Amino acid sequence: MGFSFYYICAIITALQRFISYQQFNKPDWTLKALDWAQHFSHFAYYQHNNISYPHNGFRQILAIGAKRTLSQTANGAFENLRAFHQNKWLFGYLGYDLKNDTERLTSENTDHVQFPDISFFEAEHIIFFGTNGVEIHSDNESLFEEISKHEPLFSKPSFSHSTPAIDQDTYEKTVAKLIDHIEAGDIYEINFCQEFHGKVESFSPLQTYLALNELSPKPFSCFQRFNEHYIICASPERFLLKEDDKLISQPIKGTRPRGADSATDELLISELRNDEKEIAENMMIVDLVRNDLAKSSKSGSVKVEELFGIYSFQQVHQMISTVISEKKETVDFVECIKNAFPMGSMTGAPKVMVMKLIEHYEQNRRGAFSGAAGYISPSGNFDFNVLIRSLFINAKTDTYSFQVGSAITYDAVPSKEYEECLVKAKALLAILTANN
Repeated sequence: MGFSFYYICAIITALQRFISYQQFNKPDWTLKALDWAQHFSHFAYYQHNNISYPHNGFRQILAIGAKRTLSQTANGAFENLRAFHQNKWLFGYLGYDLKNDTERLTSENTDHVQFPDISFFEAEHIIFFGTNGVEIHSDNESLFEEISKHEPLFSKPSFSHSTPAIDQDTYEKTVAKLIDHIEAGDIYEINFCQEFHGKVESFSPLQTYLALNELSPKPFSCFQRFNEHYIICASPERFLLKEDDKLISQPIKGTRPRGADSATDELLISELRNDEKEIAENMMIVDLVRNDLAKSSKSGSVKVEELFGIYSFQQVHQMISTVISEKKETVDFVECIKNAFPMGSMTGAPKVMVMKLIEHYEQNRRGAFSGAAGYISPSGNFDFNVLIRSLFINAKTDTYSFQVGSAITYDAVPSKEYEECLVKAKALLAILTANN
């Protein structure tokens, strides 16, 4: 993936320096850079893992140190993000509870890791990993050499046993109640999630990220720190990409585990491709995304580029659709995000009603989970993932949390929905128990 419009058209005041991969070992130097970044209160790393994906995955970028920060609760967050941008590169996340800034909603449930609803920073140093080398934007002329001399020191992470917020019986009874809401006509589909949480006994954030990325490489992987708050993410899903006037959203609905061999894999793919329930779930969310994009787009420009595409990752097969549109000239990048947030794949339809039911039936605040992490360019282009398959850590309180969910429709089978959650949790549970 070469360098793109993201910074070619950018207004950059820091020193820019290009170093060819012929001059250094990329994997070794990247590891040094990631470890060096941990000495700063803020950093963000985005990685595509060389996974083929429609419209590509994340750019590979490492942003280190904070010149300025934005961190707050939902009230006025989108307006403050607009003011904070100042035509600079920004890196960060939008938490699910920003829903309270888009609709008249509240979040009163238990919060184990206490992330701000929004956090972004302008970086001191930015490293773009291109096709032929790295481009470094930094006032430090010797940053490349400083990182090259750095010797990483690793320790093994350790975590307590993960405690589920609800047991299987309670989960299945709750799903049955949600099906009652669907049959009553209150909603069509709802994404119901459950949390697992525990204590951090020995924290090694980079080792934890590397372990997750090795076990479950994804096209929207990220590793971020905002003071005591860490996000370790293996997301397969794009929330929203803006390329000049083009908007692209790629909702995921439909999951199968990977098989033990290629023959089993093919059977599972065929099963997913022809599953009427999964197709119906995906179609409902595609319609919701089309409606969300229409708020920001020129009339008649919203189109479904791909419907029900099947993509295979290391742990799962997923059904992914791609919706594109052309942005209205009068709508800025913040409005594009706000009009589509939170993403329909993590709520359901109709969106406001299901968010009220999510608040009522889920046992904990989602916080940053099912929000979006990514980056914004100086020109207002951006790329954001969906914060799923992610570990959230508060290093100040030594607590961790992750959540998994599934889409509930009228023909959902509660026990199968629970099993789907465990499939999605497999990689995270594996790294949390690896050194116990």
